[in-house]
Amino acid sequence: MPEKYTADSIKVLKGLDPVRKRPGMYIGSTSSTGLHHLVYEIVDNSIDEVLAGYCDEINVTLLNDGSVEVEDNGRGIPCDMHPIEKKSALEVVLTTLHAGGKFNKDSYKVSGGLHGVGLSIVNALSEWLYVEIHQGGKIYVQKYARGYPQTGVEVVGDTDKTGTKVRFYPDSQIFSTIEFDFDILNTRFMEQAYLNPQVTIKITDKREEEECEEVIHHYSGGLAEFVNYLLKNSKTLTTDPISISGSFNDTEVDLAFHYTKGSEEKIRSYVNNINTVDGGTHLTGFRMALTKCVNDYIKKYDLLSNGKKKKDDELQIIGKDAREGLVGVLSIKVKEPQFEGQTKAKLGNEEVQEAVNHVVKDKLSEYFDIHADLTKKILDRVIQAAKARLAAKRARELVRRKSALESSTLPGKLADCSTKKREKSELFIVEGDSAGGSAKQARDREFQAILPLRGKILNVEKSSLDKLLKSDTISDIITALGTGIDDDFDITKSRYGKVFIMTDADVDGAHIRTLILTLFFRHFREMINDGMVYIAIPPLFKLSVGKDSHYVYTEKEQVQMMKELRGESNRKVNVQRYKGLGEMNPEQLWNTTMDPTTRRMARVTMEDAELADSILTTLMGNDVEDRRRFITHHALQVTNLDI
Repeated sequence: MPEKYTADSIKVLKGLDPVRKRPGMYIGSTSSTGLHHLVYEIVDNSIDEVLAGYCDEINVTLLNDGSVEVEDNGRGIPCDMHPIEKKSALEVVLTTLHAGGKFNKDSYKVSGGLHGVGLSIVNALSEWLYVEIHQGGKIYVQKYARGYPQTGVEVVGDTDKTGTKVRFYPDSQIFSTIEFDFDILNTRFMEQAYLNPQVTIKITDKREEEECEEVIHHYSGGLAEFVNYLLKNSKTLTTDPISISGSFNDTEVDLAFHYTKGSEEKIRSYVNNINTVDGGTHLTGFRMALTKCVNDYIKKYDLLSNGKKKKDDELQIIGKDAREGLVGVLSIKVKEPQFEGQTKAKLGNEEVQEAVNHVVKDKLSEYFDIHADLTKKILDRVIQAAKARLAAKRARELVRRKSALESSTLPGKLADCSTKKREKSELFIVEGDSAGGSAKQARDREFQAILPLRGKILNVEKSSLDKLLKSDTISDIITALGTGIDDDFDITKSRYGKVFIMTDADVDGAHIRTLILTLFFRHFREMINDGMVYIAIPPLFKLSVGKDSHYVYTEKEQVQMMKELRGESNRKVNVQRYKGLGEMNPEQLWNTTMDPTTRRMARVTMEDAELADSILTTLMGNDVEDRRRFITHHALQVTNLDI
C-alpha cells in the first residue's frame, strides 16, 4: 500500500535550507562552474558599490588553506539593528534570501545583483564564512558555519576605513571540487575591470608558498581598450574602435566595436556588468540600428550602382552582412533589468531595445557623417560580405542540384550503416583509403558508417564558403552528415548521433585531424556543443610476450607495461609501433579503436570558445608571423617534438 499523502508530507524549507537542498537552482551547478560562481557573487556586490560611486578598489585573494577572500573599499554592509527583523542588518543579509540594498532604489540606482541572494547563497554553501565590516569608525566581525551564525556581530576595534571583507571556504559536501582555478577567476575580473574603468581589481594567488602570483587589472580606456584586447590577432579596417555613449529613457548605453578582415561576428553584451551570453533585447536593438544605418548610408552614397546607375536588384544588405567581421562590446545600465532566470543569461526588457536602437542609430549616423572616407571603407566591406553570401548561396544550390541528379544522394565512398535511428548510429571519418578499407571490414555494419578521406582536406580557415563547397572532400562530409552547412545547417537533420575523427598517430594524421576539427568548429559548431564530435584514439604500441598481447595508447603506458611484462625474469617483449591505421588488420582495429566496449575516445568540447577561436585564427589563418610567434613560444614547453 502507498504511504498516505497528507499535510505532514509537505516539507517547508526555511532560511537558507532551500539553497543547500537545491544549490543548482541558485548557482547553476555544483561543479567547478558553480564553485567559481560563489566568488562572482561577492565581487558583483563590490562592483555594485563601484557603480554607486563608493568603491574603486577590490582585492581577491586565494589563500593556502583553500579559502577565498574578497575585500573592497565601499561603504560596508550596514551593521546596525534592522527595524523589522530585530537583529543586525549584516546578519539579515547573510541569512535571508532576497534581502539586501538592491530592493531599495535609494541605495542602488543600478545593480547586477538584482535578486538580493548573492551573499546569503555563498554563506549557505560554505563550510565556514568570516565577514569583516569597516564602517562608522568601527570594525565589525561575524563567523558562520554552513549558513548559521556561530557568533553575534562583534566590534573588535576602531578604523578610519570603510569597506567589506568576506572570507569563505566552500563546502565539500556540496561541490564536486573545491579547488579554484586562478585563470578562470582572473579572466572574469579582467572583464569587470574593462567594463568599469574607474575600478582597480587585484587578484592574488597565495596557495603556493614559493610562488605568489598577482595580477592587477585597471583599464582607463574602458570598452575601447576591451575591444582591442578581444581583437588579439585580427587585422582591422581602422586604427581605433568606433565608440558610442549615450542615454535614452533612463537606459545608459556604451558601445565600442571594430570591423576586422575576418568573417566571424563577435559581440559581447552586458547589462549592469552581467555578461548576457544569450543576448537579449539590448543586443537586438544594437543590431537593428546598425543594419538600418548601414543601409541608409549605402543608399546615400549610391554604392550598389557601381557608377553605372544600374543597381544589382538581387543584392540586398541584411543584418548578417552588416555584422560580418564585427568585434564589439555592448554594455548598458538599466534600473530594473528583467533577466530570464537567476543565471541572468538573457535580457527581456522591451523598452531597452528601443533605447539602444535610438542611441546607436543617432550616434552612429553622427559618426558616419564626420568620418565619410572611413564609412565608405566599412560600407564596401559590408557589400563584399553580401556578395560572398550570395556566391555561397549559389554554390550550395549547385551542390543540392548535383546531389539530386546523382543516382544516390550519399557519397560513393560512404559505407553507410543499417540503422536509421540517429541516436544509435556513428560516422567514422577516416584518413586514407587503406585505413578506410580496414575500418569497413572491422565495423559493426548495423550502427557504424565509414567515410574515408583521400589526402588532406581544405583549410577552411583560409577559404571562403563558395570555395569550400566546391571541394569534393568537404561536400562528401556535408552530404554524409545530412545537416547542411551555415545558413542551411539544421542539427536535427544529422544522420548520425556521434561523429568520430579517426586519423593516424603521426604528424600528418594530427594535421588532418586539426583540419577536420577546424571545419567542425567553423561550420558545425553546434555539433561540438551538443557533444556529438569525438576523436578516436588508436593504440601506439602492441606489446607481445609469446601469444599474450597488450595494446597501449601512450609512451608512458608503454614504459609501465614493459616493466610489468618483463617481470623479475626479464622476459623478452616484442614491440610493434603503429604509425598508421592501415597497419592494423580489421580485427585489431575493431578491438582497439571501434568496439564501444573497449575503445578509447575523446569527446571534443569547447570550454572557452573565445580561446579556441583565437588559437585557430593563429594556427590556421593567413598570418605567418603570428603563427611563428605562437609555435616558438609554446615549443619552449616541449621536450620531444615530432617534426
